Amino acid sequence: MPLQNGVGGLLGGALESVGVPPEIAGPAGEAVVGAVAFLVAFMALYLFGKRVLLPVLNRVLDARGLDRHAKAPLRKLTWIIYLFIGITVAFGVAGYNGFLRSLATIAAAATLAIGFAMQDVLKNFVAGVFIFTEKPFKIGDWIEFDDNAGIVEDISLRVTRIRTFDNELLTVPNSHLTDNVVKNPVDADKLRLKFVFGIGYDDDVEAATDIILEEARAHEEIMDDPEPSVRLTELGDSSVGLQSRIWIESPSRGDFVKTRGEYVRNVKRRFDGEGIDIPYPHRTLTGGIEVADGPVAGE
Repeated sequence: MPLQNGVGGLLGGALESVGVPPEIAGPAGEAVVGAVAFLVAFMALYLFGKRVLLPVLNRVLDARGLDRHAKAPLRKLTWIIYLFIGITVAFGVAGYNGFLRSLATIAAAATLAIGFAMQDVLKNFVAGVFIFTEKPFKIGDWIEFDDNAGIVEDISLRVTRIRTFDNELLTVPNSHLTDNVVKNPVDADKLRLKFVFGIGYDDDVEAATDIILEEARAHEEIMDDPEPSVRLTELGDSSVGLQSRIWIESPSRGDFVKTRGEYVRNVKRRFDGEGIDIPYPHRTLTGGIEVADGPVAGE
């Protein structure tokens, strides 16, 4: 830059006037001017980021409805990228074009090497971003995946921590949750429960159906709309299966277990009072048992 070269030349001349050799004074003057230009440019970009970029980013994240836990890693990542860009621009302003090209080459090579070494980490990071933006579940939700179920305690950009109902803590990579089916029973405002009551073949199906519906309507936690229903769904080896379908409002795991337990207990009591049997599987053995001839042990 002409202005930078001019200022550097003046500074070099000043150094020569105090006895510094010309071959040292000239480069030294240019280096000082370049360093000052770099610092001024970087500080200007740094202040712009703090005063303008981060507040705008906060407003954008707030508009997306993200909570504090989700916003923190996104702010940090954005700030790191911005600082790298700011350093690059500052080097360009300072006239260190040769160094800037070397820095770009080194950064590209490092990015490629890190990308290969951290494929799983990056995969989980991208999956974490999807979880934050798409919100298939949130902290406090009861979710089910594979053969596991529990309450979401923490969501980070790499892993999700889930507390099972046996009080075990599962640390699950985010990519596992985004690549597989995750059931979120509490995402909606109501949840349907199903339970099969088995009665004997000699029992009255209509009477049993009426008892199941009456107990459903009498329970204060079971919704009237959608209304409870009962369907004959199974003809087993020893019982007739009546499937009850009920709905509960604003579900949670605790509500689900409590309501179903109370409902099934009440139906069982009514069955006992009305003489309706709840049979269990049994086997009848027929035929004889042959005993081989021979001495009896101990004789």
